[in-house]
Amino acid sequence: MSETETSLSTIQSPFPRLRDLIEGLKPGASPIDMTIGEPRHGVPSFAADIIAEHWKSFSKYPPINGITELRQAIAVWLTRRYALASGVVDPDRHILPLCGTREGLVSAMTLAAAKKNARGAAVLMPNPFYQAYYAGALTAGCEAVMLPATAASGFLPDLDALDPRLLDRTAAFYIASPANPQGVVATPAYFERLIALARRHEFYVFSDECYSEIYQNEPPASALQVAARTGDLNRVLVFNSLSKRSNAPGLRSGFIAGDAGFLKDYLQYRNVACPQVPIPIQHASVALWSDDAHAAESRALYQAKFAAANEKLSGLPNYYEPAGGMFLWLDLSHLGGGVEAAKTIWKGCGVKVLPGAFLAQPDKRGFNPAGDYVRLALVDPLDVTRDAVDRLASMLL
Repeated sequence: MSETETSLSTIQSPFPRLRDLIEGLKPGASPIDMTIGEPRHGVPSFAADIIAEHWKSFSKYPPINGITELRQAIAVWLTRRYALASGVVDPDRHILPLCGTREGLVSAMTLAAAKKNARGAAVLMPNPFYQAYYAGALTAGCEAVMLPATAASGFLPDLDALDPRLLDRTAAFYIASPANPQGVVATPAYFERLIALARRHEFYVFSDECYSEIYQNEPPASALQVAARTGDLNRVLVFNSLSKRSNAPGLRSGFIAGDAGFLKDYLQYRNVACPQVPIPIQHASVALWSDDAHAAESRALYQAKFAAANEKLSGLPNYYEPAGGMFLWLDLSHLGGGVEAAKTIWKGCGVKVLPGAFLAQPDKRGFNPAGDYVRLALVDPLDVTRDAVDRLASMLL
Protein backbone atom coordinates (compact mmCIF):
# COMPACT_ATOMS: atom_id res chain seq x y z
CA MET A 1 0.00 0.00 0.00
CA SER A 2 1.07 3.58 -0.51
CA GLU A 3 0.35 6.26 2.06
CA THR A 4 0.66 9.69 0.46
CA GLU A 5 0.60 13.29 1.57
CA THR A 6 -2.92 14.37 0.69
CA SER A 7 -2.51 17.62 -1.23
CA LEU A 8 -4.14 19.54 -4.03
CA SER A 9 -1.17 18.93 -6.32
CA THR A 10 -2.07 15.23 -6.54
CA ILE A 11 -5.48 15.98 -8.05
CA GLN A 12 -4.68 16.23 -11.74
CA SER A 13 -7.05 15.49 -14.56
CA PRO A 14 -5.48 12.88 -16.87
CA PHE A 15 -6.74 14.61 -19.99
CA PRO A 16 -4.59 17.77 -19.89
CA ARG A 17 -1.64 15.49 -19.15
CA LEU A 18 -2.40 13.49 -22.28
CA ARG A 19 -2.77 16.67 -24.32
CA ASP A 20 0.68 17.79 -23.20
CA LEU A 21 2.10 14.31 -23.93
CA ILE A 22 1.06 14.23 -27.59
CA GLU A 23 1.31 17.94 -28.34
CA GLY A 24 3.20 18.44 -31.56
CA LEU A 25 2.89 14.79 -32.59
CA LYS A 26 1.10 14.22 -35.89
CA PRO A 27 -1.56 11.48 -35.86
CA GLY A 28 -0.91 8.63 -38.27
CA ALA A 29 -4.50 8.67 -39.57
CA SER A 30 -7.76 10.53 -39.03
CA PRO A 31 -8.07 10.77 -35.23
CA ILE A 32 -10.30 8.50 -33.15
CA ASP A 33 -10.53 9.55 -29.51
CA MET A 34 -10.93 6.59 -27.14
CA THR A 35 -9.94 8.41 -23.96
CA ILE A 36 -13.11 9.82 -22.41
CA GLY A 37 -15.70 7.53 -20.84
CA GLU A 38 -18.67 9.61 -21.95
CA PRO A 39 -21.67 7.48 -23.01
CA ARG A 40 -22.79 8.23 -26.56
CA HIS A 41 -25.71 5.88 -27.16
CA GLY A 42 -28.25 8.65 -26.66
CA VAL A 43 -30.64 9.64 -23.88
CA PRO A 44 -34.13 8.08 -24.23
CA SER A 45 -36.34 10.70 -25.90
CA PHE A 46 -39.12 10.31 -23.36
CA ALA A 47 -36.90 12.01 -20.77
CA ALA A 48 -36.98 15.26 -22.75
CA ASP A 49 -40.76 15.16 -22.96
CA ILE A 50 -41.06 14.77 -19.20
CA ILE A 51 -38.64 17.63 -18.53
CA ALA A 52 -40.66 19.84 -20.89
CA GLU A 53 -43.88 18.83 -19.14
CA HIS A 54 -42.51 19.93 -15.76
CA TRP A 55 -40.43 22.91 -16.91
CA LYS A 56 -42.33 25.37 -14.73
CA SER A 57 -40.90 23.60 -11.69
CA PHE A 58 -37.52 25.14 -12.51
CA SER A 59 -38.93 28.18 -10.71
CA LYS A 60 -38.94 26.30 -7.38
CA TYR A 61 -36.20 25.25 -5.01
CA PRO A 62 -36.11 21.43 -5.12
CA PRO A 63 -36.42 19.45 -1.89
CA ILE A 64 -32.96 18.24 -0.84
CA ASN A 65 -34.31 14.75 -0.10
CA GLY A 66 -35.97 14.54 -3.52
CA ILE A 67 -39.58 14.13 -4.49
CA THR A 68 -41.30 11.08 -3.05
CA GLU A 69 -41.81 9.56 -6.49
CA LEU A 70 -38.07 9.56 -7.21
CA ARG A 71 -37.07 7.89 -3.95
CA GLN A 72 -39.77 5.29 -4.51
CA ALA A 73 -38.66 4.65 -8.11
CA ILE A 74 -35.06 4.12 -6.97
CA ALA A 75 -36.16 1.79 -4.17
CA VAL A 76 -38.25 -0.24 -6.61
CA TRP A 77 -35.35 -0.42 -9.06
CA LEU A 78 -32.91 -1.57 -6.38
CA THR A 79 -35.38 -4.19 -5.19
CA ARG A 80 -36.02 -5.43 -8.73
CA ARG A 81 -32.41 -5.32 -9.92
CA TYR A 82 -30.94 -7.09 -6.90
CA ALA A 83 -33.86 -9.37 -6.00
CA LEU A 84 -34.17 -7.83 -2.55
CA ALA A 85 -36.97 -8.73 -0.18
CA SER A 86 -39.80 -6.25 -0.08
CA GLY A 87 -39.16 -3.48 2.42
CA VAL A 88 -35.38 -3.98 2.70
CA VAL A 89 -34.90 -0.58 1.07
CA ASP A 90 -37.12 2.07 2.63
CA PRO A 91 -37.35 5.06 0.26
CA ASP A 92 -37.70 7.44 3.21
CA ARG A 93 -34.74 6.11 5.24
CA HIS A 94 -32.31 4.47 2.85
CA ILE A 95 -32.17 6.73 -0.24
CA LEU A 96 -31.12 10.29 -1.06
CA PRO A 97 -30.87 11.78 -4.57
CA LEU A 98 -27.54 13.22 -5.71
CA CYS A 99 -26.43 15.53 -8.48
CA GLY A 100 -24.57 12.61 -10.04
CA THR A 101 -22.37 10.18 -8.15
CA ARG A 102 -19.27 12.39 -8.15
CA GLU A 103 -20.96 15.05 -6.04
CA GLY A 104 -21.89 12.47 -3.42
CA LEU A 105 -18.60 10.57 -3.49
CA VAL A 106 -16.84 13.79 -2.50
CA SER A 107 -19.29 15.37 -0.06
CA ALA A 108 -20.21 12.18 1.84
CA MET A 109 -16.57 11.75 2.81
CA THR A 110 -16.73 14.86 5.00
CA LEU A 111 -19.47 13.28 7.11
CA ALA A 112 -17.69 9.92 7.28
CA ALA A 113 -14.58 11.65 8.56
CA ALA A 114 -16.57 13.62 11.14
CA LYS A 115 -18.18 10.42 12.39
CA LYS A 116 -14.79 8.71 12.73
CA ASN A 117 -13.57 11.62 14.87
CA ALA A 118 -10.06 10.17 14.88
CA ARG A 119 -6.82 12.09 14.57
CA GLY A 120 -5.10 11.21 11.31
CA ALA A 121 -8.15 9.42 9.88
CA ALA A 122 -7.41 7.49 6.70
CA VAL A 123 -9.39 7.00 3.51
CA LEU A 124 -8.61 3.85 1.53
CA MET A 125 -9.02 3.66 -2.23
CA PRO A 126 -7.91 1.43 -5.11
CA ASN A 127 -4.92 2.50 -7.17
CA PRO A 128 -5.57 3.28 -10.05
CA PHE A 129 -8.39 5.42 -8.74
CA TYR A 130 -11.15 7.85 -9.68
CA GLN A 131 -9.93 11.34 -8.84
CA ALA A 132 -13.17 12.12 -6.97
CA TYR A 133 -12.13 9.67 -4.25
CA TYR A 134 -8.93 11.59 -3.64
CA ALA A 135 -10.85 14.88 -3.69
CA GLY A 136 -13.15 13.47 -1.01
CA ALA A 137 -10.19 12.62 1.21
CA LEU A 138 -8.64 16.03 0.65
CA THR A 139 -11.88 17.89 1.36
CA ALA A 140 -12.39 15.93 4.57
CA GLY A 141 -8.83 16.53 5.76
CA CYS A 142 -8.00 12.82 5.74
CA GLU A 143 -4.96 10.86 4.65
CA ALA A 144 -5.41 9.15 1.30
CA VAL A 145 -4.05 5.59 1.32
CA MET A 146 -3.67 4.01 -2.10
CA LEU A 147 -4.17 0.25 -2.33
CA PRO A 148 -2.58 -1.38 -5.40
CA ALA A 149 -5.21 -2.95 -7.66
CA THR A 150 -3.04 -4.96 -10.01
CA ALA A 151 -3.33 -8.18 -11.97
CA ALA A 152 -1.71 -10.00 -9.05
CA SER A 153 -4.66 -9.12 -6.79
CA GLY A 154 -7.34 -9.55 -9.45
CA PHE A 155 -7.40 -5.77 -10.06
CA LEU A 156 -9.05 -5.20 -6.67
CA PRO A 157 -7.36 -4.20 -3.40
CA ASP A 158 -6.00 -7.17 -1.46
CA LEU A 159 -8.06 -7.19 1.73
CA ASP A 160 -5.71 -9.69 3.39
CA ALA A 161 -2.83 -7.23 3.09
CA LEU A 162 -4.51 -4.52 5.19
CA ASP A 163 -2.96 -3.70 8.55
CA PRO A 164 -5.58 -3.78 11.36
CA ARG A 165 -4.01 -0.63 12.82
CA LEU A 166 -4.67 1.17 9.54
CA LEU A 167 -8.25 -0.12 9.46
CA ASP A 168 -8.81 1.14 13.01
CA ARG A 169 -8.22 4.72 11.87
CA THR A 170 -10.01 4.38 8.54
CA ALA A 171 -13.08 6.55 7.97
CA ALA A 172 -14.13 5.11 4.61
CA PHE A 173 -13.08 2.62 1.95
CA TYR A 174 -13.84 3.52 -1.67
CA ILE A 175 -14.46 0.55 -3.95
CA ALA A 176 -15.69 0.57 -7.55
CA SER A 177 -17.45 -2.43 -9.09
CA PRO A 178 -17.33 -2.76 -12.05
CA ALA A 179 -13.95 -1.12 -11.62
CA ASN A 180 -12.75 1.84 -13.63
CA PRO A 181 -10.49 1.28 -15.53
CA GLN A 182 -9.98 -2.50 -15.22
CA GLY A 183 -13.62 -3.62 -15.59
CA VAL A 184 -13.41 -6.33 -12.93
CA VAL A 185 -16.40 -7.08 -10.71
CA ALA A 186 -16.26 -7.62 -6.97
CA THR A 187 -17.82 -10.96 -6.03
CA PRO A 188 -20.40 -11.25 -3.26
CA ALA A 189 -17.71 -12.97 -1.18
CA TYR A 190 -15.38 -9.98 -1.65
CA PHE A 191 -18.11 -7.56 -0.59
CA GLU A 192 -18.95 -9.76 2.38
CA ARG A 193 -15.38 -9.66 3.63
CA LEU A 194 -15.10 -5.91 3.08
CA ILE A 195 -18.37 -5.22 4.92
CA ALA A 196 -17.26 -7.41 7.82
CA LEU A 197 -14.04 -5.39 8.09
CA ALA A 198 -16.02 -2.14 7.98
CA ARG A 199 -18.23 -3.21 10.86
CA ARG A 200 -15.36 -4.58 12.90
CA HIS A 201 -13.21 -1.46 12.48
CA GLU A 202 -16.07 1.06 12.27
CA PHE A 203 -15.53 2.59 8.85
CA TYR A 204 -17.90 3.02 5.91
CA VAL A 205 -17.88 1.15 2.61
CA PHE A 206 -18.40 3.65 -0.22
CA SER A 207 -19.31 1.40 -3.15
CA ASP A 208 -19.22 3.21 -6.49
CA GLU A 209 -21.53 1.17 -8.74
CA CYS A 210 -22.13 3.61 -11.59
CA TYR A 211 -21.15 0.99 -14.23
CA SER A 212 -23.42 -1.69 -12.76
CA GLU A 213 -25.66 -1.92 -15.84
CA ILE A 214 -22.85 -2.37 -18.37
CA TYR A 215 -21.67 -5.96 -18.24
CA GLN A 216 -20.82 -8.87 -20.51
CA ASN A 217 -22.55 -11.88 -18.96
CA GLU A 218 -23.69 -11.95 -15.34
CA PRO A 219 -25.09 -8.76 -13.78
CA PRO A 220 -22.70 -7.53 -11.06
CA ALA A 221 -23.66 -7.84 -7.42
CA SER A 222 -24.10 -4.80 -5.22
CA ALA A 223 -22.63 -4.11 -1.79
CA LEU A 224 -26.21 -3.22 -0.79
CA GLN A 225 -27.40 -6.65 -1.89
CA VAL A 226 -24.71 -8.38 0.15
CA ALA A 227 -25.32 -6.17 3.20
CA ALA A 228 -29.04 -6.96 3.07
CA ARG A 229 -28.24 -10.66 3.58
CA THR A 230 -26.81 -9.79 7.00
CA GLY A 231 -30.11 -8.27 8.07
CA ASP A 232 -29.24 -4.57 7.89
CA LEU A 233 -27.45 -1.99 5.76
CA ASN A 234 -25.19 -0.71 8.53
CA ARG A 235 -21.85 0.76 7.37
CA VAL A 236 -22.67 0.37 3.65
CA LEU A 237 -23.37 3.19 1.19
CA VAL A 238 -23.74 2.59 -2.54
CA PHE A 239 -23.62 5.25 -5.23
CA ASN A 240 -25.23 4.99 -8.66
CA SER A 241 -26.56 7.30 -11.35
CA LEU A 242 -28.23 7.58 -14.71
CA SER A 243 -25.04 8.74 -16.43
CA LYS A 244 -23.93 5.32 -17.66
CA ARG A 245 -27.16 3.33 -17.31
CA SER A 246 -29.25 5.79 -19.32
CA ASN A 247 -26.50 7.53 -21.34
CA ALA A 248 -27.35 10.76 -19.55
CA PRO A 249 -24.17 12.16 -17.95
CA GLY A 250 -25.42 15.71 -18.48
CA LEU A 251 -28.57 15.04 -16.49
CA ARG A 252 -26.53 14.95 -13.27
CA SER A 253 -28.93 12.63 -11.52
CA GLY A 254 -27.88 9.87 -9.15
CA PHE A 255 -28.40 8.56 -5.65
CA ILE A 256 -26.79 7.27 -2.48
CA ALA A 257 -28.43 4.34 -0.70
CA GLY A 258 -27.74 2.34 2.44
CA ASP A 259 -27.02 3.01 6.12
CA ALA A 260 -30.08 4.84 7.49
CA GLY A 261 -28.24 6.51 10.36
CA PHE A 262 -25.59 7.91 8.04
CA LEU A 263 -28.19 9.15 5.57
CA LYS A 264 -30.22 10.86 8.30
CA ASP A 265 -27.18 12.98 9.19
CA TYR A 266 -26.12 13.35 5.57
CA LEU A 267 -29.52 14.83 4.77
CA GLN A 268 -28.90 17.56 7.33
CA TYR A 269 -25.42 18.18 5.95
CA ARG A 270 -26.65 18.29 2.36
CA ASN A 271 -29.41 20.72 3.31
CA VAL A 272 -26.81 23.42 3.92
CA ALA A 273 -23.81 22.34 1.86
CA CYS A 274 -24.86 20.51 -1.32
CA PRO A 275 -26.88 21.13 -4.50
CA GLN A 276 -30.37 19.80 -5.15
CA VAL A 277 -31.49 17.93 -8.25
CA PRO A 278 -33.92 20.18 -10.20
CA ILE A 279 -37.52 19.01 -9.98
CA PRO A 280 -38.02 18.48 -13.76
CA ILE A 281 -34.85 16.35 -13.77
CA GLN A 282 -36.21 14.34 -10.86
CA HIS A 283 -39.44 13.60 -12.75
CA ALA A 284 -37.46 12.45 -15.80
CA SER A 285 -35.31 10.32 -13.50
CA VAL A 286 -38.42 8.57 -12.16
CA ALA A 287 -39.23 7.42 -15.68
CA LEU A 288 -35.66 6.38 -16.45
CA TRP A 289 -35.24 4.28 -13.31
CA SER A 290 -38.62 2.69 -14.02
CA ASP A 291 -37.66 1.55 -17.53
CA ASP A 292 -35.15 -1.28 -17.99
CA ALA A 293 -35.59 -1.67 -21.75
CA HIS A 294 -33.40 1.26 -22.78
CA ALA A 295 -30.63 0.10 -20.42
CA ALA A 296 -30.73 -3.38 -21.94
CA GLU A 297 -30.52 -1.93 -25.47
CA SER A 298 -27.51 0.15 -24.52
CA ARG A 299 -25.83 -2.82 -22.85
CA ALA A 300 -26.23 -4.86 -26.05
CA LEU A 301 -24.41 -2.14 -27.99
CA TYR A 302 -21.48 -2.32 -25.57
CA GLN A 303 -21.43 -6.10 -25.79
CA ALA A 304 -21.18 -5.91 -29.59
CA LYS A 305 -18.26 -3.50 -29.35
CA PHE A 306 -16.43 -5.69 -26.83
CA ALA A 307 -16.97 -8.66 -29.15
CA ALA A 308 -15.35 -6.68 -31.98
CA ALA A 309 -12.41 -5.81 -29.73
CA ASN A 310 -12.02 -9.41 -28.57
CA GLU A 311 -11.93 -10.64 -32.14
CA LYS A 312 -9.07 -8.34 -33.11
CA LEU A 313 -7.07 -7.80 -29.92
CA SER A 314 -7.29 -11.03 -27.95
CA GLY A 315 -3.82 -12.03 -29.18
CA LEU A 316 -2.19 -9.25 -27.14
CA PRO A 317 -0.13 -10.36 -24.12
CA ASN A 318 -2.25 -10.58 -20.96
CA TYR A 319 -5.40 -9.54 -22.83
CA TYR A 320 -8.69 -10.19 -21.02
CA GLU A 321 -12.31 -9.32 -21.60
CA PRO A 322 -13.58 -7.14 -18.74
CA ALA A 323 -16.66 -8.39 -16.90
CA GLY A 324 -18.21 -4.95 -16.81
CA GLY A 325 -17.79 -1.27 -17.58
CA MET A 326 -17.02 0.44 -20.88
CA PHE A 327 -13.22 0.23 -20.96
CA LEU A 328 -10.46 -2.02 -22.24
CA TRP A 329 -7.40 -2.16 -20.00
CA LEU A 330 -4.49 -3.21 -22.19
CA ASP A 331 -1.08 -4.28 -20.92
CA LEU A 332 1.38 -2.69 -23.35
CA SER A 333 4.53 -3.25 -21.34
CA HIS A 334 6.09 -4.77 -24.46
CA LEU A 335 5.88 -1.29 -26.03
CA GLY A 336 7.65 0.38 -23.11
CA GLY A 337 4.55 0.97 -20.97
CA GLY A 338 1.41 3.04 -21.32
CA VAL A 339 2.97 6.49 -21.77
CA GLU A 340 5.27 5.42 -24.59
CA ALA A 341 2.54 3.26 -26.13
CA ALA A 342 0.10 6.16 -26.21
CA LYS A 343 2.56 8.23 -28.24
CA THR A 344 3.42 5.33 -30.52
CA ILE A 345 -0.23 4.50 -31.20
CA TRP A 346 -1.13 8.13 -31.85
CA LYS A 347 1.71 8.58 -34.31
CA GLY A 348 1.16 5.19 -35.90
CA CYS A 349 -2.59 5.02 -36.45
CA GLY A 350 -4.29 8.13 -35.01
CA VAL A 351 -6.06 6.38 -32.11
CA LYS A 352 -5.92 8.40 -28.91
CA VAL A 353 -5.65 6.22 -25.79
CA LEU A 354 -5.14 7.18 -22.15
CA PRO A 355 -1.96 6.06 -20.35
CA GLY A 356 -2.81 4.13 -17.23
CA ALA A 357 -0.12 5.98 -15.30
CA PHE A 358 -2.29 9.10 -15.49
CA LEU A 359 -5.02 7.30 -13.54
CA ALA A 360 -2.83 6.13 -10.67
CA GLN A 361 -0.43 7.39 -8.03
CA PRO A 362 3.16 6.12 -7.72
CA ASP A 363 4.14 4.60 -4.40
CA LYS A 364 7.08 5.81 -2.29
CA ARG A 365 9.46 3.77 -4.42
CA GLY A 366 8.17 5.45 -7.57
CA PHE A 367 6.33 2.34 -8.78
CA ASN A 368 3.09 3.13 -10.62
CA PRO A 369 0.75 0.09 -10.58
CA ALA A 370 -0.90 1.22 -13.81
CA GLY A 371 2.25 2.21 -15.66
CA ASP A 372 2.18 -0.70 -18.12
CA TYR A 373 -1.38 -0.07 -19.25
CA VAL A 374 -3.56 2.08 -21.47
CA ARG A 375 -7.30 2.61 -21.17
CA LEU A 376 -9.64 2.55 -24.16
CA ALA A 377 -13.24 3.75 -23.86
CA LEU A 378 -15.60 1.82 -26.15
CA VAL A 379 -18.17 4.61 -26.37
CA ASP A 380 -18.26 5.31 -30.11
CA PRO A 381 -20.64 3.63 -32.58
CA LEU A 382 -19.80 0.07 -33.60
CA ASP A 383 -18.35 1.05 -36.99
CA VAL A 384 -15.98 3.58 -35.43
CA THR A 385 -14.98 1.07 -32.74
CA ARG A 386 -14.25 -1.56 -35.40
CA ASP A 387 -12.10 0.92 -37.31
CA ALA A 388 -10.17 1.75 -34.14
CA VAL A 389 -9.51 -1.86 -33.08
CA ASP A 390 -8.56 -2.78 -36.66
CA ARG A 391 -5.93 -0.03 -36.60
CA LEU A 392 -4.69 -1.11 -33.18
CA ALA A 393 -4.47 -4.73 -34.22
CA SER A 394 -2.44 -3.84 -37.31
CA MET A 395 0.02 -1.99 -35.11
CA LEU A 396 0.18 -4.10 -31.99
CA LEU A 397 -0.04 -7.68 -33.27
